[in-house]
Amino acid sequence: MRVSTIDKEIMSERAELKRAKRARKKFKKARKKSEHIGIKRFFASLFLLGCIGIITGLMLLYGPWSNFREWLITTAMTTMSHQYFATWFYDEDVIADVLNRNKVVEINEDTNIAMINMNANQTTEYENEYERAILEREPGNNDYKIIEINEKKFSGYLVAVYEPDRIRAVCTRNLGVSGQYLTAMAEEHDALIAINGGGFDDPNFSSTGGSPLGITICNWEFASQAKYAGSGGIIGFTRDNKLILSSKVTKKEAKAKDIRDAVTFGPFLIVNGKKSSVVGNGGWGTAPRTAIAQRTDGIVLFLVVDGRTASKPGADMDDLIKILLKYGAYNAANLDGGTSSVLVVNNTIVNDPIDSTGAHKTRPIASGIILTKDESNDGDHSVVADKLE
Repeated sequence: MRVSTIDKEIMSERAELKRAKRARKKFKKARKKSEHIGIKRFFASLFLLGCIGIITGLMLLYGPWSNFREWLITTAMTTMSHQYFATWFYDEDVIADVLNRNKVVEINEDTNIAMINMNANQTTEYENEYERAILEREPGNNDYKIIEINEKKFSGYLVAVYEPDRIRAVCTRNLGVSGQYLTAMAEEHDALIAINGGGFDDPNFSSTGGSPLGITICNWEFASQAKYAGSGGIIGFTRDNKLILSSKVTKKEAKAKDIRDAVTFGPFLIVNGKKSSVVGNGGWGTAPRTAIAQRTDGIVLFLVVDGRTASKPGADMDDLIKILLKYGAYNAANLDGGTSSVLVVNNTIVNDPIDSTGAHKTRPIASGIILTKDESNDGDHSVVADKLE
């Protein structure tokens, strides 16, 4: 039977359609197989990365290199609310061993306030750049001077307070119940400058901040007189405006020492010009810090440093000692740190507090230390002027 040309074309088209259909099926099958292989490879990569992460984590936590383990334990155990970062992974014996090998050995003596000669320095010749930074003032700058601190591991501010008779300790208005933000304390007490003060009791890690540790004295009034078993002790100012550091002080002894304003914390960093011995990393880890000091000429130093960023994690106790000695500290003590570390100027936070979640914020605290206003209110805050606008 003869096949017409039209029939041949139809048959050719049908054959072409069949070939195209087979090709599409083959392509879909190949693509599906490729996608399946890709998915398998993706999950295999995730599994491999997970294994590497777990192995790396285990090596850091339990491996032969102790630096990370000691940093984690000492940093966590000196926080008020995040000790579980250490207790999740290590038992009490391991934690105790690490803390014993990383600690601050304080100078075992009280401050000799007779060595503080108020307003002794009236010179225009300076031994070094740090002395110049403290003593060189603009005309009329009688209150304070803010100096920027910028180190490899941390940055922050040092405040030179020229009139220590205007320094006061202040407490939360909700004493025993809840803490208060330092900006609110500063505004209520008419402060030019404010820094956070002593530690506070934190039952169940609630961070309420309402109960100061140890003795707290605010303008001769005892705001707290709880027992304190930590390092350091009372950090206060006497009637004649000299910084006194003394461990295990009772209310009766505080009165005998004529202490008008005080908080409690530690460790003591420098006593009578002698620096404490820092064993290992000091046992306090690396974090934002606040410290207070006094020079032999009576000038008081407030130090607040930031941390908790990838490039600048913060300071340890040895860092604080080095900074304060550079600027002539004769007596110095560590104050509460971490999220509590705050510097307030004219009711404005000028440093960068960061909490444990990474949020740029501070927290309510139990006590602060302020510089009150006077009739002149002359101070040099040029390095933070942009933050006060």
